[in-house]
Amino acid sequence: SKALTALDQVGLPTVIRPSFTMGGTGGGIAYNREEFFAIVESGMEASPTNEVLIEESVLGWKEFEMEVVRDKADNAIIICSIENIDAMGVHTGDSITIAPALTLTDKEYQRMRSASIAVLREIGVETGGSNVQFAVNPKDGRMVVIEMNPRVSRSSALASKATGFPIAKIAAKLAVGYTLDELKNDITKVTPASFEPTIDYVVTKIPRFAFEKFPGAEPLLTTAMKSVGEAMAIGRTFQESLQKALRSLETGLTGFDEIALDTDPNEIRAALARATPDRLRLTAQAMRYNFPLDEIQRLTGYDPWFLGEIETIIRTEQRIASDGLPADAKSFRALKTMGFSDARLAKLTGQKEDAVRKARHALDIRPCYKRIDTCAAEFAALTPYMYSTYESPVGGSTVCESNPTDAKKIIILGGGPNRIGQGIEFDYCCCHAAFSLSERGYETIMVNCNPETVSTDYDTSDRLYFEPLTLEDALEIISKEQEKGTLAGVIVQFGGQTPLKLANGLRDAGVPILGTSADAIDLAEDRKRFQVLLEDLHLKQPRNGTAMTAEETVRIANEIGYPVILRPSYVLGGRGMVVVSDEGEAKKQVESGELFRISGDNPVLIDGFLNRATEVDVDAICDKDGDVFIAGIMEHIEEAGVHSGDSACSLPPRSLSAATIAEIERQTTLMAKALK
Repeated sequence: SKALTALDQVGLPTVIRPSFTMGGTGGGIAYNREEFFAIVESGMEASPTNEVLIEESVLGWKEFEMEVVRDKADNAIIICSIENIDAMGVHTGDSITIAPALTLTDKEYQRMRSASIAVLREIGVETGGSNVQFAVNPKDGRMVVIEMNPRVSRSSALASKATGFPIAKIAAKLAVGYTLDELKNDITKVTPASFEPTIDYVVTKIPRFAFEKFPGAEPLLTTAMKSVGEAMAIGRTFQESLQKALRSLETGLTGFDEIALDTDPNEIRAALARATPDRLRLTAQAMRYNFPLDEIQRLTGYDPWFLGEIETIIRTEQRIASDGLPADAKSFRALKTMGFSDARLAKLTGQKEDAVRKARHALDIRPCYKRIDTCAAEFAALTPYMYSTYESPVGGSTVCESNPTDAKKIIILGGGPNRIGQGIEFDYCCCHAAFSLSERGYETIMVNCNPETVSTDYDTSDRLYFEPLTLEDALEIISKEQEKGTLAGVIVQFGGQTPLKLANGLRDAGVPILGTSADAIDLAEDRKRFQVLLEDLHLKQPRNGTAMTAEETVRIANEIGYPVILRPSYVLGGRGMVVVSDEGEAKKQVESGELFRISGDNPVLIDGFLNRATEVDVDAICDKDGDVFIAGIMEHIEEAGVHSGDSACSLPPRSLSAATIAEIERQTTLMAKALK
């Protein structure tokens, strides 16, 4: 009855939000009474207090966030303003966000700033950080507060990485009685924490989704969060930051890559009206078709300023495709200033990435590195937390703030955005690698682009580069660090599949790879080479084969006998892997082309599927002398066929005999020594 009364006051459509939940759990938008009752019921079940908030719909309004920190003396500062590119209706965790807010007037910003601090005072947040979210009507500028989180949040972590201001660390000290003016800024070492951060760059966060893992799930973005991770990029301009973020996602993008979109205007309207993970790229594709900009704005809710910036990128792409790469340094640098990667320029001009890189180097165009300093260069930044940019030279030269040291150093490549199969466990490895190497006297250099991780805290390693994990970006960092000191090498084995894919390119460029060599990585990942290795070691394996075409895949599957497992090379988390039970199913899988798209230039492996088998995981370490230490043997409770990441496991194994365990250890030792 209370919900009905609220509905009469608010009207349809209405937004239902359960109390004390995160990520939009249990909530939604109701467009009719039936949806209203269903969402209210599920919301009450999701809320631990059986309470829901019924609000007027602000769909299509612009969304902003303010990260605020307040101390016991009522000192309050804004750490960062954040603007959502997606309009209201998409959860902020699923929206592309920009820091600082770029489309607010100063008057609007000051109103929002004052309102944020007033909210903290009224709620009673005496110390610590809070996140205040606003909606602004783009038609008349009306501003409303839509949410307040009196705690650190996902946005707080993003703001901390975007500004270099450690919100959680400062909040902990404020909780035990310090005031902001009593705490030093870790970045500058001279300014107090009460000094409100000022940034002279643009930060872009793009969420990472995993809808490909759930073919039955509709890739539609709503008020309930669905992303599994996120990538962050930093640039001197919005265009540079956005294109760096796109290639940081680990989805194969080199920038605004083309995407399938029907040229029929009605199909374009339908695609743009739906909030999906690919809507930004679909918007760019619509621009390639010269679809009216004002109609794109109406359908997507994207601010005209953002659309204008993206359109400039697309028109520049079209010019590159028709005219080729510029021959002069000024024009080439202008492209890099817009965030174009070498790989994207190669695609647009039909060249190889290496050829574009050589052309760029011939014109002496290299990135310079700037430091996150919290003060827009007013004070020197003593903490080496850096990002790359190709900003235009001032006075004939660019100022690089990297300042490599004379130390003996090692670079650790991180894992990029979290996704299913590659998450925080790899970041744990990267962090402990940094800690261990520091203890041995090495300067540690971390490269990563994930704002959710500990590895991208500025004090985890000696030096931090917040950069995409691509061959271009890695090689430029390596080149910069080799200018001074001694680079002992690069470690690629702790960041999951992401840095492993760079191993061959780094090796070919003459970069020393520490730990497992590029050839050993390829020996393990290339299914065909690994099959030969097992045969040489006289170890049993399921009947298997490798294929480079759809026809070859089906033929080999028929020879092996069904059921079989089809899987790409160089994947984690079972990506693209399927069990097929007959020829018809095998044809259906290979005709989709997904297996070969994921594998790239590497073969697809076809394995006979072992029914009713017990699956066992073994973790082992082998040193340069061939000594092998087996850290643990883990038995899966589910039968083979359930991915190890989804299976309950027992450590130590419960049903394996001593003889079986001894044989597993023997075979593991053989493989470890063979892989070196």
